[in-house]
Amino acid sequence: MARSVKQPDAPLPPGTPAPPIDAPVSPDQRLSLEQFRGAPLVLVFYPADWSPVCSDELSLFNELLPEFERLGAKVVGVSCDGVWCHQAFARERGLHMMLASDFHPKGALSRAYHVYREDDGVCERALFVIDPEGKIFWSHVSPMEVNPGADGVLDALERLTGTFSSEAAGGQSQQEASP
Repeated sequence: MARSVKQPDAPLPPGTPAPPIDAPVSPDQRLSLEQFRGAPLVLVFYPADWSPVCSDELSLFNELLPEFERLGAKVVGVSCDGVWCHQAFARERGLHMMLASDFHPKGALSRAYHVYREDDGVCERALFVIDPEGKIFWSHVSPMEVNPGADGVLDALERLTGTFSSEAAGGQSQQEASP
């Protein structure tokens, strides 16, 4: 009998209130969504520290941190690895962004954002832009073996910055974006 593989639901769509975040970023520091109220937040869910595609993806986001800062956004990486693994990975790769551990309870944050791969025990390669009010403005899931780059996130942040400056909150997912 063939075993069915449970894939995650579609990621949470734009306009959805972002689920609460309560995840360690070090052995003695936790991350919460409230820390970022009033500014855009980029969540970079990635399957695993040390994997080649994840290393390239996070290195790219790290390289673009000045551009994210120019747009007023903070960037947080999220995977199901533990905080000690994150610390070693960040040190080795020279990463200057927070890495949130979704290790215990395993995948709780990834599940809340609908990007946990139950059969693999890791999160999808997914990107979320959360607006200053705590709503998802943009989301995208990339195939596990593909680095999605940062263009979609930067485009979303540019739109978000323009949207909030004109007081017209909202957004679209990459799949729903107008031409």
